[in-house]
Amino acid sequence: MSYRLGIDIGGTFTDFALFDEAKGKMCIHKQLTTSDDPSRAVLEGCTHLLKRKGVDFADVDTIAHGTTLVTNAVIERRGAITGMLVTEGFRDVLDMARETRYDLFDLRLAFPDPLVPRHLRREVAERVKFDGSIETLPEKAELLASIADLVEKGIEALAICFLHSYANPAHERLARKVAESNFPDLYVSTSADIFSNMREFERWTTTAVNAYTQPLFDSYLARLEGGLQAAGFSGRLLVMTSSGGMLAPEAARRYPVRALESGPAAGALMSAYHGRALDIPNLLSFDMGGTTAKGALVNGYQPLKQYDMEVARLHDFKRGSGLPVKVPVIDMVEIGSGGGSLAEVDERGLIRVGPRSAGADPGPACYGKGGRRAALTDANLLLGYLDAEFFLGGDMMLDCDAARAAIQKHVATPLGVTVERAAWGIHEIINEDVARAFRIHASERGFDYRGASMVAFGGSGPAHAMAVARKLKISRVIFPAGAGVMSAFGLLVSPLAFELSRSEPCVLAELDETRFAERFRVMGEEASELLLAAGVSAASIRHRRRLDMRYQGQGYEIEVALPENCAFADLPALFRKTYAQTFSTSMLDEPLEIVTWKVEAVGPEAALTDGFRLEDSAGTGPAQKGSRQAYFTNGYTDCPVYDRSLLEQGAAITGPALIEERESTCVIGPGDLVRVDEMRNLVAELGES
Repeated sequence: MSYRLGIDIGGTFTDFALFDEAKGKMCIHKQLTTSDDPSRAVLEGCTHLLKRKGVDFADVDTIAHGTTLVTNAVIERRGAITGMLVTEGFRDVLDMARETRYDLFDLRLAFPDPLVPRHLRREVAERVKFDGSIETLPEKAELLASIADLVEKGIEALAICFLHSYANPAHERLARKVAESNFPDLYVSTSADIFSNMREFERWTTTAVNAYTQPLFDSYLARLEGGLQAAGFSGRLLVMTSSGGMLAPEAARRYPVRALESGPAAGALMSAYHGRALDIPNLLSFDMGGTTAKGALVNGYQPLKQYDMEVARLHDFKRGSGLPVKVPVIDMVEIGSGGGSLAEVDERGLIRVGPRSAGADPGPACYGKGGRRAALTDANLLLGYLDAEFFLGGDMMLDCDAARAAIQKHVATPLGVTVERAAWGIHEIINEDVARAFRIHASERGFDYRGASMVAFGGSGPAHAMAVARKLKISRVIFPAGAGVMSAFGLLVSPLAFELSRSEPCVLAELDETRFAERFRVMGEEASELLLAAGVSAASIRHRRRLDMRYQGQGYEIEVALPENCAFADLPALFRKTYAQTFSTSMLDEPLEIVTWKVEAVGPEAALTDGFRLEDSAGTGPAQKGSRQAYFTNGYTDCPVYDRSLLEQGAAITGPALIEERESTCVIGPGDLVRVDEMRNLVAELGES
């Protein structure tokens, strides 16, 4: 017997997916996240699911794990006390930041405080020039004195950030050696190792995030590994990264910053997987859970990727109001909209929903755990979209009276409207917020979604997807089987992967084929080291190569993906083609410059059996389980309710309808048409109404 287990920790729920390799069947589970210690929910959920299926921990070969622990630690400022060594004269780089305003006309601008306060930064007399040549060597005695002073101040982690270390990391390596030899319990991160690129502010904030979260993440993984081993697990534990690849725990401990968006990245990967299976190259991936919603764009069967993101945005989720982090990451837009998003009436007398969330504890009022504020789940319950007695398959009962009281007090009464209209307003505002975020994100990326389809998943996503698609004028929405835990499925199709990115500016005309190939060879071997250490054979590792290039004299660059057998002589044509795709024209006749070299080492693709089925979908009986009143635009309508597991292939349903599975409910509007395809997906087409 051979099993693989995917576990995705969210802000409200933790999702589990157990895949039986021999039978090609999937068994799923969902339970509330234990926010005080997420590893507790993981261990409890694993034990519950495996016991339910009669499987021992020893029969599980691989556990693939995604978590929001790192992101939450930064947002909630629960990381370690961190110190920093910087080049002499650059102590205030974290405070000066970019010296830009993300909103020119807003007088309330707020910026996040640096993770390393000024009194815990120490300057070191060292200097490497931009070309890597050494001007001033650091003194070991000065390094030791500075680190010892910071340790006396109580630091647990140290970020070493020197000015031009991307060009020559020797001084950072020396400082690291001094720190580790004299203070072996200190967690140390060097900027050339974490993000070896130009532009010191972004490089230093990324290194600070890594150092700040390293002790917490190490402790979490130790508890998780210890609990799994005590339960009898002897297989391989893998951790999802933001870029869609897996890392072994040893590598994840070294680079926790790469796990900032691990769970949402898995959902986007699974959307691309469904796109390939259904031969749909362009998709909008819509993931709405209990705390936030994530949107990603899939173009040509691949989710778009970028190399910068922001954490802990302070002001209306505006770009520039958070901490910049430079790591490879699947390009996603985050919306403060989820089942736990709190609703209130703002100072203008309008309904505002999110970004604050009730989370898992106490959760929405209807959870019956002490929550008193109105949340989106409360509204969806009153609108009839959720069954109070079938939430999580009946494992968790919802309190309709508590939901009604919360919405009445916090929304309906202040606005002078009925509870039902207030609930509908909450639901519609979330739909418009999500649609607006998709519009902006797609336009910023130059992605024309008008001919695309949407893949909707997450615990709350299927309840909102059709309404969001109608606002975007997207005609087709796909609801995969097990949509409520689809990010956990994505963890099971993600390969081991690690990417290096290094700034080494050079004029293309000054390179030759030999130097070009040698640079990529060295980086490829280094990127492969972590995969080889995790047991991947050298023969099965593939390398993806990219270059950040620009016309000489430009301030910023574009990424050029290199085909597998790309020759050095092909670079000018590839650059101009990519430039034209980005800016519509490429008329300049200027020298070309390479700024950054990127190599990603990728292990063998993990796979799921084509057409895999959920193990709990073998019931018998009529698919329609009853009916209930659900609210659509102008009032309540009697809606048939279907058990998704009993819908036959080829079945067709015309809305209004509610299609329930254990973890989520698909809300189908009046006139919309749904059919069940051969892979058990629900494929919904918008009606004319």
